[in-house]
Amino acid sequence: MIHHWQRMKKAYRVMQPDLQGLEITKGELKHLSGIGVDAVIRPFKMRKVVQEVFTSLIILGLLLLSCLLLILCFPNYRITLIIIHLFFALGLVFEDVKKIFITQKNKHFVSLIDDVERYNSVIKSIDINDQIEAAGNPGVKLNDRERVIEALQLTREDIVRALKTEKIIRENQEFINLNPDLFANNLKALTALQVDEQASEYGRILNEALQIGMSIQHEMKHLKGDRFHE
Repeated sequence: MIHHWQRMKKAYRVMQPDLQGLEITKGELKHLSGIGVDAVIRPFKMRKVVQEVFTSLIILGLLLLSCLLLILCFPNYRITLIIIHLFFALGLVFEDVKKIFITQKNKHFVSLIDDVERYNSVIKSIDINDQIEAAGNPGVKLNDRERVIEALQLTREDIVRALKTEKIIRENQEFINLNPDLFANNLKALTALQVDEQASEYGRILNEALQIGMSIQHEMKHLKGDRFHE
């Protein structure tokens, strides 16, 4: 009986077949762009940068305290302990500088990460809605599901295309700068990153998918309110 219940719980966690494979994972994002999500600061604002630096300063303070305590306990190894702690401290500082540099240099990529997260959140909303429906609430069934999935598939294709394009341009930026005439016409068409996304097909589809996600959240709020009044 217990095993049967565990299998039922596990079944509820499985996405519907038409949703499986739509999500863009961190691994896929890194594979497509060549940059990991954790390699940049998001959102890239002064407040976030200060927060990152402040966190690093706290860690550096803890490293210093650790070094002093260990030296007091093992004075004969003080040189080794200083070298080890200094190594970690320099590594931490280097990591922060590297992260700020990468973020500053790849602002378009950071914007694309935001779009990926918004896109994934729509898929998550639909998945939650499916679970609520499967729990015995047919009133939250998603209308025009095929159209929704089609919109998400088109959005995914455009996001993947944008990530690949951004990577190609980033990795060949020096050559492009030296040969601007060769790319003057192409880059405007290729780099949807530099165009207002609301004016592009990608923006229209993404906005539609987001509106669908908001509609789903609205339905879930109604369901929660109905349950509360009962």
